Amino acid sequence: MGNEPKRGVPTAAELIQNWIEDKEDALFSAEAGRYHLYVSYACPWAHRTLTVIALKQLQHAVSFTAVHPHMGEHGWEFRSDDRVDPDPHLKANYLWQVYVAAQRDYTGRVTVPVLWDTKTNTIVNNESRDILRMLDKAMHRFANKDLDLCPDHLQPLIDQRIDEIYEPINNGVYRCGFAQSQAAYNHAFDTLFDALDQWDRLLEKQRFLCGDQLTEADICLFTTLLRFDPVYYVHFKCNNRLLMQYKNLSGYLRDIYQMPGVSEYCNLDHIKRHYYGSHRQLNPTGFIPKGPDLGYLELPSDRKLL
Repeated sequence: MGNEPKRGVPTAAELIQNWIEDKEDALFSAEAGRYHLYVSYACPWAHRTLTVIALKQLQHAVSFTAVHPHMGEHGWEFRSDDRVDPDPHLKANYLWQVYVAAQRDYTGRVTVPVLWDTKTNTIVNNESRDILRMLDKAMHRFANKDLDLCPDHLQPLIDQRIDEIYEPINNGVYRCGFAQSQAAYNHAFDTLFDALDQWDRLLEKQRFLCGDQLTEADICLFTTLLRFDPVYYVHFKCNNRLLMQYKNLSGYLRDIYQMPGVSEYCNLDHIKRHYYGSHRQLNPTGFIPKGPDLGYLELPSDRKLL
């Protein structure tokens, strides 16, 4: 495969951070049909962008290709099965080839999501938080106008909330799963469940993280919570309590999951196959567990009463 870049890991990406702007003279101007996302249904960071596409009804304006759930020796792979498709633009076999097409000498981490510009044939951005903001703001005129996931008056609080949940929860489950010592695991475990308890208490009094309005911060928490019971509880040893045992967090998860279009991109089959099949250092047999039963996701949440 030649001098290919490193396999992607969510905590060590080499960031590419250009921006789409809703200006005609911008290098990356907002245009329907111009941008393409490379994602994984399994990855919580990429799943954020798919959730925004669903909520903002941007499917007609921003296309996407999902990689295969199994990450093998050469990283994320394109195939023609399992709700994934061949790369429509570069005909790449692996995602690292997309990175090299944009930058021939690229040797950094290869991660999803990747926002690709079909006009200039380059990567615009590979940071999920930036892509969320661009889909919500720069592409807003092509979207559902009734939904603003980052209104100006809430932006400081939204950014604060995203920062507050990142290290203890979004990254905290990985710090548990890939801890290199018992002490490191214990610290990550305690920090994770302290944070979950904190947000469960907050969500007893309000519907969303920033009040009564769904925001980008909720999307960032949602994709981690969705994976908690089927993967993180067992695979990453985050086994103090199941998410379904949290009255408010579980209702909050159901609330977002049941919003129009969201569940379509919640591919629990890909999620389990990726984690249990790709992390052989944690699961040497590669067996995929049949459970748990996640039927509770379909139960009423009653969160609107808040």
